[in-house]
Amino acid sequence: MPKFLTRLQHFKSRSPLSFRLLAYILLFSSVFTLVSSASQIYSDFRKDLFQIDRRMEVIETGYASSLARSLWALDQKLLQTQLEGVLSLPDIVHLRLKIEPDSELVLGRIPRDTTTTSHSFELIHQDDSMFILGELTVTADLRRAYADMEQRVLLILATQFLKTFFISILIVLIFQHFVTRHLTAMANYARNFSLNNLGAPLQLDRPDTPANNKDELAQVTDAINQMRRRLAEDVEQQERDAREIRKFSKAIEQSPSSVLICDRKWQVEYANQKFSQLTGYDPDAIRGKHPETLSDDINARRESRQLWQSIRLQVQRVGVWQGEVNSSRKNGEHFWEQLIVTPIKDNDGKVTGYLILGEDISIRKRYEQQLLRQANYDILTGLPNRMLALDRLKLALAQARREDSLVGVMFLDLDNFKHINDTLGHDAGDNLLVEAARRVSSCLRGTSTVARLGGDEFLVVLPGLADMEASIHVAQRILSTFQPPYVINGQEVFITTSIGIAIFPLDSDNSGTLLQHADTAMYQAKNKGKSAYAVFKPEMTEVSHERLQMESLMRRALDQHEFELYFQPIVQTDTGQLAFAEALLRWNSPSLGMVMPDRFIPLAEETGLIITIGEWVLKESCLAAMRWKEQLGTSIGIAVNVSPRQFRDPRFVTTVMKALEHSGLEPDQLELEITERLILDNTIETADILSELDRSGIRLSVDDFGTGYSALSYVKTYPFDTLKIDKSFIQDVMKEQSDASLVKAIITMAHSLGLRVIAEGVEEEEQTHFLEQEGCDFSQGYFYSHPMPGPRFETWLASNRRV
Repeated sequence: MPKFLTRLQHFKSRSPLSFRLLAYILLFSSVFTLVSSASQIYSDFRKDLFQIDRRMEVIETGYASSLARSLWALDQKLLQTQLEGVLSLPDIVHLRLKIEPDSELVLGRIPRDTTTTSHSFELIHQDDSMFILGELTVTADLRRAYADMEQRVLLILATQFLKTFFISILIVLIFQHFVTRHLTAMANYARNFSLNNLGAPLQLDRPDTPANNKDELAQVTDAINQMRRRLAEDVEQQERDAREIRKFSKAIEQSPSSVLICDRKWQVEYANQKFSQLTGYDPDAIRGKHPETLSDDINARRESRQLWQSIRLQVQRVGVWQGEVNSSRKNGEHFWEQLIVTPIKDNDGKVTGYLILGEDISIRKRYEQQLLRQANYDILTGLPNRMLALDRLKLALAQARREDSLVGVMFLDLDNFKHINDTLGHDAGDNLLVEAARRVSSCLRGTSTVARLGGDEFLVVLPGLADMEASIHVAQRILSTFQPPYVINGQEVFITTSIGIAIFPLDSDNSGTLLQHADTAMYQAKNKGKSAYAVFKPEMTEVSHERLQMESLMRRALDQHEFELYFQPIVQTDTGQLAFAEALLRWNSPSLGMVMPDRFIPLAEETGLIITIGEWVLKESCLAAMRWKEQLGTSIGIAVNVSPRQFRDPRFVTTVMKALEHSGLEPDQLELEITERLILDNTIETADILSELDRSGIRLSVDDFGTGYSALSYVKTYPFDTLKIDKSFIQDVMKEQSDASLVKAIITMAHSLGLRVIAEGVEEEEQTHFLEQEGCDFSQGYFYSHPMPGPRFETWLASNRRV
């Protein structure tokens, strides 16, 4: 028994569900067995009682008449025998016969402590009439019925209990095999289930049959596996979300913009690293504070409070605020900051906090201020530029209309600035412009404006003038300030300016026309000999129109083939034999006639057309030299002048090489004449261009030597082949001893440097003898030939050819 209880306890702990199932089966089976058995036993008991009752009724029907006859006949013996026969029947234990009128006959004995049942019936003799002879009471003992019932109860209970028990055990075993063990497997799977083994599905140890695949266990298994897959997907999604959150968190923490996150009450909850770097505040120290209360400075707090009040109102109305604010760091330093403030909302659109993004724009603001200054002021001189000058001019004109006063507009252009800039270099030219701006500014009162329009052009606005004479006095003061020399790089330079004056409203009532008139007057001042001023007069517009007309016609001249080349021979001084020729440009305009270079070349330089024209000259000159070679069978070199603007063109070397390639001319047959003022611009670019041309075999010549600074030290620095003495020295060589001495010195020094010498402007025979005596290599001038157009020069070549 103890061993059974131990096993039962083990079974209970191992499979509590099976144990409860067994208990319930036994309980309900026992109850059902008891109820059904009780019903059966009771039914059997009732049958036994019924049989006893039936037997008594049989006694009545079977013995009543015979007993009545015996009693009628007073046959005591027969009556005794009949009653004993009744008493011998099963379960009959007692008979009581009452005989009328008062006799009684008793047979048998009623047992004590037992249950009996009695049945009485009358004994009647019926003849012609009916006589009640007596009453027989039959008593039956129920002990046998009760004993049968008890035996039946014990038998039924024993058999039903054993049957129920074994059936319950069988059911439990079946249930455990088909259900409980799988539930245990599910429990173990669930017990070991974690986020680390979501990849292992639940699998039950059961056959894979259609029936098994559709039952409840299969449904639970599928549900668990579906839950596992959903959980795996959710975990994966959560991991992705976590990665995104970490990424966004790192992005916010490492953001180049400062980030503040506030709650609904505008109290700081988070500040990133950039905010600390930008402001100097520790994130933990400002947590729970309002952004407007970060600064310790009372004035800064007051300004910050007003700012944040407007920010809150703007965010509530519009949903976002952005702008530029002058914030302060923890150390009190101010800086410009771009702020964007937006609310943070939940899924229901309810505001849960606020996001504040900040970016240090101090550098940008400085750049903006710098750009604003650059947009309105000249970088080099610091003077107002054209745009700001025009604005001030319009304001001055508006004020003059209200006050009925005059406004003087002066247009200044530095004389020969281009020559100095090309000669001394751009750095020297910039220094000269700065000094010129200073000198002009020193001549003006506070209400006046001096502006640099560009290049060497300046504009002066003189508001509130009472008469025209006031502007003339200013012009005279400006001219007088330009008389002292400028010291540039330790060298004295003299420069003057030409001034044009226009008066509002005498000359015009709008700013654009006033500027045009002042510009026209300035050109008139230059025509007067420079270092002068001129007041605008209506007839000056004709001169200005002529200049505009020349520029317009020159822009179309190249396409309309109006330019042509003239050629002048350069001969050997001692023999007079042709050495090479110089190409000279002429403009044969249908409207203007034959225009000499001194009229249109400066304008071409100024407008930049000289680059295109110079490219055409190079190309045509090389082609002409090749034609002469084909005609004469011998090579004749060609010399071409190069302007400073053309020389500084980035494509200049490429243009020269293309002209040689296109014509087929040998590089040593081309000589480029570079002005002396250009070589004085001692820059790396100049040296590189000259070196590249020299390496290509092209000959280089210094043109108009002696008109500039005549620095032979510069000449020997560069790879020149020829030095050309300006005609201003040659024309008086026979009259002025100083010129003769200078020419002799130039020839001697040039030869000592290995340079050949060309004397230009030779017009007299005596000059040729002098040059030949001094050893000048080549000569050029009217004495030998005037410049001739191409066809005439080719005829001259044929008639003057020497072998």
